[in-house]
Amino acid sequence: MNRHDDMERTFAALPPAGGRGFAESWWGRAWLRALADTALDAEQVRTGRRLARAGAVGAVSVRPGRITAVVQDRDGTRHRADVLLDVLSDDQWDRFLDLAVERSGHVAALLDREMPPHLVEDAAAAGVELLPGTGDLEPECGCGAWDHCGHTAALCHQLARLLDQDPFILLLMRGRGERAVLDDLQARATPFADAPSQAEGVDAAEAYAGGDILPPLPDLPELPAEPGVPPSLDTEVPPAPGVDPSALEFLAAQAAEDARRLLAEALLGEPEPGVLLEAGLCEAELTPPQDAVRLASGSDPDSLLVDRLAHGSGRNRAELTLAVRAWQQGGVAGLSVLEEQWTVEGEALARARAALESAWEDDERPALRARGNRWTAVGTPGQLRLGRDGRWWPYRKEGSRWVPAGDAARDPAAALASALSDLGDPGDLVDLVKEGL
Repeated sequence: MNRHDDMERTFAALPPAGGRGFAESWWGRAWLRALADTALDAEQVRTGRRLARAGAVGAVSVRPGRITAVVQDRDGTRHRADVLLDVLSDDQWDRFLDLAVERSGHVAALLDREMPPHLVEDAAAAGVELLPGTGDLEPECGCGAWDHCGHTAALCHQLARLLDQDPFILLLMRGRGERAVLDDLQARATPFADAPSQAEGVDAAEAYAGGDILPPLPDLPELPAEPGVPPSLDTEVPPAPGVDPSALEFLAAQAAEDARRLLAEALLGEPEPGVLLEAGLCEAELTPPQDAVRLASGSDPDSLLVDRLAHGSGRNRAELTLAVRAWQQGGVAGLSVLEEQWTVEGEALARARAALESAWEDDERPALRARGNRWTAVGTPGQLRLGRDGRWWPYRKEGSRWVPAGDAARDPAAALASALSDLGDPGDLVDLVKEGL
C-alpha cells in the first residue's frame, strides 16, 4: 500500500445551505439514504438537517474510517461529532482498482470528480462496498447520545454537500487518499500505455515551424489592485503537532504578495514602482537571517511569530526589532549598515574624508570620532555610518543602543541633521552639534 501525506483533509465550514438540497449527486443521495436507514429516530435526522442548513457545522476533518466536526446547538452549546465507516482491506482495494482500470471512462470520470455508477455496481458485485449501507455509519458524539443525534446527523448532511464536490472524500474514508488512488491506477495502467503504436500525423517541430497553426494568445490578465487573501486556517480541528496555523497563514499571505509582485514584473516589464525597493528584494538573494527580518517587518510585532523569527535568525526579540527598523529604512543595504562594521581604507577613505570636509563650513563642522565606517558626533547622540555604496546613514543613540534614524543620504551633513532632527528646533542643530548636549 502506497503511503502519502493526504491521509487527512480538512474542509472549512460551509455557509448556510438556504433552500438548496444537501445532495445533488447520486452518490451524495446514497450517503444520506444510509443515514436515514441507520438512525432509529427520524426526528434526530430532521434536527440535523436544520442545524446543517443553518450553518451550525464547523470545519469537517476527513480521515480513513472517520469524519469529525464541531456542531453548535441553537443555544450556543458546542459538541464534537464523529461518524465512523469501515475502511477497505488491501485485498478489497486491489479488486476495486483492477475494476477501475478496466474501462478508461472510469478513471476519466474520477478525475472529473464524478463517481461512475457502473464502477460502484461492479465493485459491489465483487464484494467491495464503496457506499455505506444500513448500519454502516456509526455515530459518536460528545452530547452522550448512543445513536445518531442531531449533531452527527448534521455532520452527515454537511458531508453530503462535500461529496457532491469531490467523491475522493468517500475513497479517503474507505482508507486511501486521492494521491495514493491515482498512483495505483497509473501503475496498473502502465502496461497499456507502454504498448507499441504506429506513429501518425506530422512532426510537431515541423508543424510549429510552418506557422499559422496556433490560435491567438489570450489578452494578458490585469494586475490585481491587492494581493489575494489566503484561506483562513481558523478551524475547530486542533492542528497537528508542530504546526502553527498563524505562521502558515502569514507565509501564505507573503506568498500572495510575492506572486502579485512577480505578475507585476511580468506585465510591466520591470519592477512595479516602489514595490521591490521598499522590500529590499532587488538587492540580492536573501540569506535566511535577512529573510527572517523581511518577514518580521510585515507581521504584528506582538505576535508569537516574531519570537520564532528571532530565534530562527539567531537574534533575540530586541535585536530583531532593531533589525526590522533598519530594514524598513533601507532593505538589505540598511540591514548591512546596522550589523556590519568594516574598515574604510584606500579610495573609499579618501572619498569619505572629502565628503566630510565639504559638508560643513569650517566654523560649523562638528567634532567627529571615527571607528571603522562609523563617525560619532562628539557631545551629541548622533552618528554617521558609511555604507559600501558611499551613502551616509543617520543613527541616533537611544538608551544604550544606536538605532537607525532616517534614510541614507549622499551628504553627511543632511544625514546627521536627520539623526538629530527631532531633538529641537532645526535652526538650533548647528549649536547643538558644536556645543554638545
